[in-house]
Amino acid sequence: MPRIVQKFGGTSVADVERIRHVAQRVKREVDAGNEVAVVVSAMAGETDRLDRLVREMVAQPDAREYDVVASTGEQVSAALTALALQEIGISARSWLGWQVPLRTDNSHSCAQIKDIERVELDAQLAAGGVPVMAGFQGISPEGRITTLGRGGSDISAVAVAAAIDADRCDIYTDVDGVYTADPRIVAKARKLDKITYEEMLELAAQGAKVLQTRSVRIAMSYGVPLQVLSSFNDRPGTLVVDEDQIVEQETVSGIAYSRDDAKITVTNIADRPGVAAHLFGPLAEAEVNVDMIVQNVSRESGATDLTFTVPKGELERTLAVLETVKAGLGFQSIESDSNVVKISVIGVGMQSHAGVAQQMFSALAEKRINIQVISTSDIKISVLVAEEYTELALRALHTAYGLDVE
Repeated sequence: MPRIVQKFGGTSVADVERIRHVAQRVKREVDAGNEVAVVVSAMAGETDRLDRLVREMVAQPDAREYDVVASTGEQVSAALTALALQEIGISARSWLGWQVPLRTDNSHSCAQIKDIERVELDAQLAAGGVPVMAGFQGISPEGRITTLGRGGSDISAVAVAAAIDADRCDIYTDVDGVYTADPRIVAKARKLDKITYEEMLELAAQGAKVLQTRSVRIAMSYGVPLQVLSSFNDRPGTLVVDEDQIVEQETVSGIAYSRDDAKITVTNIADRPGVAAHLFGPLAEAEVNVDMIVQNVSRESGATDLTFTVPKGELERTLAVLETVKAGLGFQSIESDSNVVKISVIGVGMQSHAGVAQQMFSALAEKRINIQVISTSDIKISVLVAEEYTELALRALHTAYGLDVE
């Protein structure tokens, strides 16, 4: 029997009627002769509500107790989904993370999965039942409830699929697949039938919200085919697969953007060996994630400017760290700008096609959009531009790479 894991996000289980609709989708797969395991998120908005409750109680909560509260949303969804399945004649029971068990490390609120025991799940599946698991949660070596971070139910679902040797993991959400760009901004964006793990990982990392980055990484590591589908229609979704399962690769498969970055420029810093290490070392110690970096060297002055990006939410903390090293490094000033957007073009076909970067730069130049920072990898080119040009840049690049729907 084919074995499938179905994961339903918060909007899919937002109320009782939607949970009943989820149960019908599960029944359809069971009736088709598949073994089905289900992973559910908390109802839409529930995790935010629980977070507010904790913050009202205490400003700096104990992370272990925070996880106990935060994990309860998925517990409710799992039990209600199991009841809905029982109501339509499907043998089902709910499973919490500690019952499976799904074992993690001790990193509360951002725990890493270490092991998933499959014995009980296999037994229920073999008996024709449907295990319904609460996503987002696990159990630490100390026996404490842990959570996997935002998007953790995607991580749970893919990890469970890998653990029980599922043939596929279906991620049901409020979009019907992966698009070449955000269709809310680019009207001519089209849905992809297939995309590679590598491309999906880059899209997720560069701002696309369809799948959680860690879940894609797990799927790629264990070769779990993913399918992104809508809970609200029956249209085909997008398959995330190995590169060799896609017959002909597009040069560029998608364009992503992120408004979550801020730009920092450290001016007139000495151009000598070790300066960058002394600048970025304290940021690393403060666990600030530095992304794009560019250096402008002046041969005449013997000084240089260093520009880099950090998450917008970490801007103030980053500036504070830089002030502590200013005297030692002797740079002139620190300039920051949070009104920027990072735009990335992504595609495994870039590896065998020349001129992809030139196309990007020309398309932006035609629209008189100034590029502030550039970074590249084998399958990605990212640029930083002023935030006011987000929509214009996305549409221009989408057309330039021939991605517009016909």
